Amino acid sequence: MRIDTATFLASYANVNTCPESELPEYAFIGRSNVGKSSLINMLTNHSKLAKTSSKPGKTQLLNQFLINDSWLLMDMPGYGWAKVSKTEKAKWEIMNQQYLLERKNLCNLFVLIDSRLPPQKIDLEFLNWAGENEIPLSIVFTKADKQSKNHTQSSVAAFMRELKKYWIFLPPSFVTSAEDKRGKEELLGYIEEANGLFMQKSD
Repeated sequence: MRIDTATFLASYANVNTCPESELPEYAFIGRSNVGKSSLINMLTNHSKLAKTSSKPGKTQLLNQFLINDSWLLMDMPGYGWAKVSKTEKAKWEIMNQQYLLERKNLCNLFVLIDSRLPPQKIDLEFLNWAGENEIPLSIVFTKADKQSKNHTQSSVAAFMRELKKYWIFLPPSFVTSAEDKRGKEELLGYIEEANGLFMQKSD
């Protein structure tokens, strides 16, 4: 798949204000500072589509984009550490959960994991919650360019081993880098295949 057009549509404070759509939708979420905006910009070939910041917590609403006039991308607020109040973080959590549980045209949730770190409790807890609620998801390991290939492979294997303690069947996973565009073709190919399945079901 080649992305030719990527257009910001709107930001939403909750799923109820997000208009229903017959287009397949893909959501991106991860712990604060995982490199989500950079990854979205790399995938869409638009350096400023999603707002990047060195300060965690930049994304505070559900930000929706139309891609190639044929599918939707939802940039979600991160979970975990950010310099905001507990009340604000609780609002994000409720907003995220409602969207994931109620959005009817959601095809896949891409959960971003920092490939440089050992398994983080907050990531495992979120993935287990999503799995228990039968949300279709894939894991995207980010920032692979920041370390050696062996370190990345070891880190990914450690995370998947930990996840296997809770999951019978592991979700699909991808290794990516926003800097050298690693994993771009694989991710977009995955979305293209899912789009085809979505349209078949809609016919």
